[in-house]
Amino acid sequence: MAKKIISLSFALSFLFGLWHPLFPQISTGELSGQLNVIHVAVPFLTIAPDSRAGAMGEAGIATKPDVYSMHWNPAKYAFAEENFSAALTYTPWLRNLIDNIDLATLSAYMRIDENQTISGSLTYFSLGEIVFTNISGEPEGQHNPNEFSIDVGYSRKLSENLSGGLAFRYIRSDLTGGAYVGGTVSQPAQAFAADISIYSQNDIEISGNEAELAWGANISNIGNKVTYSDDQNTQFIPINLGLGSALTLNIDEQNSISFAMDVNKLLVPTPPVYYPDSVDVDGNRVIEQGKDPNVSVARGMLQSFYDAPGGFREELREITLSLGTEYWYAEQFAIRAGYFYEHETKGNRKFFTTGLGLRLNAFSIDFSYLIPVYRTNPLANTLRFSLSIDI
Repeated sequence: MAKKIISLSFALSFLFGLWHPLFPQISTGELSGQLNVIHVAVPFLTIAPDSRAGAMGEAGIATKPDVYSMHWNPAKYAFAEENFSAALTYTPWLRNLIDNIDLATLSAYMRIDENQTISGSLTYFSLGEIVFTNISGEPEGQHNPNEFSIDVGYSRKLSENLSGGLAFRYIRSDLTGGAYVGGTVSQPAQAFAADISIYSQNDIEISGNEAELAWGANISNIGNKVTYSDDQNTQFIPINLGLGSALTLNIDEQNSISFAMDVNKLLVPTPPVYYPDSVDVDGNRVIEQGKDPNVSVARGMLQSFYDAPGGFREELREITLSLGTEYWYAEQFAIRAGYFYEHETKGNRKFFTTGLGLRLNAFSIDFSYLIPVYRTNPLANTLRFSLSIDI
């Protein structure tokens, strides 16, 4: 069968909206200042699913618990105030590039008793429509690529101020609908993953006002590598280490303000620098700087702290920073803002965020808006809408 013009690598890079030029490989020479993005499959798992965190620069690891804690830190559910909560968020994604990519998330949690909480979520990512063509450009069918994840979680208070959480996740990614790609039959990628998290919140006093200081950590998406065919070309999913802190100050009975900061790092091998036009006796490219990325999941997680070909300086560049603030009036109306930073050699996502929240009895409505630093950023004008109910 004729080769298809579209390839899996193209689908993974372009359709997911990673806008840098399809991750060119560095061949040799000085690495400093050159693009060296970490490659992962199913990157939709890293997209902020909710409007609240989306309005706070995507900071959510240590913010006050809410129904979307599954994505940020499942351990937070143990300190949730409600007995039951459910929410739905809809995000039109990358509308500056394509008008039919959407992300939808349904989340819920239920308290078992004073110390234990169970939770679950479903995230569905639709990538619009792809028309397959042969080498002559003739149409040979079409497909609606989609991905989803199903999560279940359990969290428990370990003490008055500390909690732990576990979450388990099933992931399925169908990009081609079983079409031939490069002469090979493609297949959906599947993975099973887990999150391990911890959260702490403590009451303090600042200038005579009540306040709360919180911190959290979450290692998410610890799971198997995936492939879209029967060959051995497997890819890491976005295993991530997230650390966060948050401070909430109660100004008076009606007004409160929170400040949050998250740092995140992918626990995935960094692409090495290869010698140009050089292979070993097995036909593998010869590495000049860095480490071999074709390793096991456990080895890759450890290796991710020291394998960057640019050394420690490049390792620091792989850390993303999220800063956010949230103001509440009478626990009914919220104003939020934030900033997200990623180094230009690792993806160059830099944007401000803002949003509003409104509570009407048991219902909450949230909205967020993304403002990119660069006008050409395809994330420009990204909107998120969330609706939740608390019981």
